[in-house]
Amino acid sequence: MQRLLPCRVTNSPSSPASVNKLKIEWTRDEWCDWIMPLVASRYPDYCAVLLAGSHTRGQATAQSDVDLIIFETSRRQAFRESFLHDGVPVEAFVHSFETIQPFFESDRERDRPSLQRMIADSWTIKDHPHLASIRKEAIQQLADGPIAWTNSEQERTRYFLSDLLDDFESVTNRAEGLAIASRLYEQSIEFILRANRCYIGQGKWAIRALAEFNEDYASRHTAAFELYYQSDDRREVIELLDAYLAPFGGRYFDGFSLGK
Repeated sequence: MQRLLPCRVTNSPSSPASVNKLKIEWTRDEWCDWIMPLVASRYPDYCAVLLAGSHTRGQATAQSDVDLIIFETSRRQAFRESFLHDGVPVEAFVHSFETIQPFFESDRERDRPSLQRMIADSWTIKDHPHLASIRKEAIQQLADGPIAWTNSEQERTRYFLSDLLDDFESVTNRAEGLAIASRLYEQSIEFILRANRCYIGQGKWAIRALAEFNEDYASRHTAAFELYYQSDDRREVIELLDAYLAPFGGRYFDGFSLGK
């Protein structure tokens, strides 16, 4: 059971610089002291508050923003906004308990469970009886994984990844090679994850999602693309992506059709 946080209202640190320096190591109680006066003044209809993002995962830096999920009692339409508080960037995701479900469904359909991840990893700043069931559902959806690909969806994705890999293998222009590599980086991660019915991610979440699935793949993925970017040596990228494709039939060209 998640511990309820006794929120003490105290003065915030005296300067933005002190907040940026200290917030990485703040305890939940210290976060509560800083967050609750902000929420009370900006969102007076709040009924529950979560701290999410890098600060709860132990991955924050001095430049990290503060992700807040704020539940209001009677909000019909969710929204998000960005602002500075004490010089610190804040991203606020404002919901009611009724608006969460459509976002869960949308995130699962697009295979990127952003809100589920935020809620599953969050710290409770202001509790509410409904929070436990919402967190439980978020955790369960992450464990269940995305909706499985149909065979045609998987084959279509395998074909286009194969086509891109063929282009990369034969390219002679460095600028074009860099452009192809940038697409291969995420498309190959998306293929191996979705083919194994795992969620995908965008940007930094792509390699994080791959590491959750297979740490060795994530390490090899990073090393292979780093080698190509640094020395124009594409062999490890090609070898790795062929390994991704192999369990699903390898590169695909002969017999593919679309819209026939």
